[in-house]
Amino acid sequence: MFFTLLALTLSLSLAVSYTAARVFRKPIGAIFTRIIQDEISTAWQRYVMFATYVVGISSGVRIYELERYISPQISDMGILQLTLERWVLEIYRTLIACLQGIAWMYLVVFVVALIAYVIVRGFELRRGKVSKSEYPESME
Repeated sequence: MFFTLLALTLSLSLAVSYTAARVFRKPIGAIFTRIIQDEISTAWQRYVMFATYVVGISSGVRIYELERYISPQISDMGILQLTLERWVLEIYRTLIACLQGIAWMYLVVFVVALIAYVIVRGFELRRGKVSKSEYPESME
């Protein structure tokens, strides 16, 4: 039963990570293309997609929590039994933990991207003002 639970949590985490990566693929691509404006933006986009899978799977498959089903927590107690209620609870925990991990990762990515966007936009505005101020008004 433990191996089935492990396989199920891994599968669910992979499915949730895949869905999140598909949903955020275009927004991440647009953000990196706007901020970086170079071919390297696709490499950053791939890295964030890879990080989505790593964070999602590692958050969803909680090995330390699953260890309760193969070894006793206290020497006097036995191993926890996988009942239907525990299956439902573990599936729910897997989904929520996976989504929570991915959400935190994307929050960090978007905050850093927002800061980078403000910096890039500031340089663009400064460059635009400088180029306009270089021309004398009599030439307009």
